[in-house]
Amino acid sequence: MVSRMTLRPVLTALALVLGVLFAPGIGVLGGGATQAHADTKLTHSQATARFSSSGVTWSSSGGCSDRNVATCTSFDQLNLATAQGAQTLKSATGCALNITGGTETGHAGGTYSHWNGYKLDFGKSTCLTNYIHGTFTYIGLRGDGAPQYKAGSGNIYADEGNHWDVTYYNCGGC
Repeated sequence: MVSRMTLRPVLTALALVLGVLFAPGIGVLGGGATQAHADTKLTHSQATARFSSSGVTWSSSGGCSDRNVATCTSFDQLNLATAQGAQTLKSATGCALNITGGTETGHAGGTYSHWNGYKLDFGKSTCLTNYIHGTFTYIGLRGDGAPQYKAGSGNIYADEGNHWDVTYYNCGGC
C-alpha cells in the first residue's frame, strides 16, 4: 500500500508535468498554430504607437481607421502578439513595412482572422518578398491558391498577389 507521504510528491510531479504539457503556447500539446487562447487586445491608438516606434507604417484606401468600414485600416482589437509580430518582422528584415489591412471588416472570417486580431496585410516589396522566400519554408498553396510560407515561429505568410497576408499565432520571437 502507498502511503500519503509517498503519494503526495508523485502527484505533485505529475501535476507539474501535465501543466507544462497543456500550457497554451508552451507545452507539446498546447498553443502554437492549433489552439486559440485569450490574447491581450490593443486599441487602434496603442497599436499605432507601437508601429510608429518601430518604423512600421500603415495606410488605408479610405483614409480612415473605423473598424466597421471595409476601406479603412483599423487596429482596434488587434492582438498584442500580432503587433509585436509586425515589430519583430520589421526588425528582422530591415525592410520598409507598410500595413494595408488590420482588424477592419471585409476580410475572411474564422478563428485566426483579421477581425479577431490575428492577421495583418503588408504591402508587397522586393525586400519583404525576398526575405520571406529566403528565410521561411514554403508549405504549399492555401485553399484559395495563395502560396504560403511558414516561419520557424509557426506564423504563416500567404502571398495574395498585391500584398502579404500574415497570420500571427505568436509574436515571432519578440
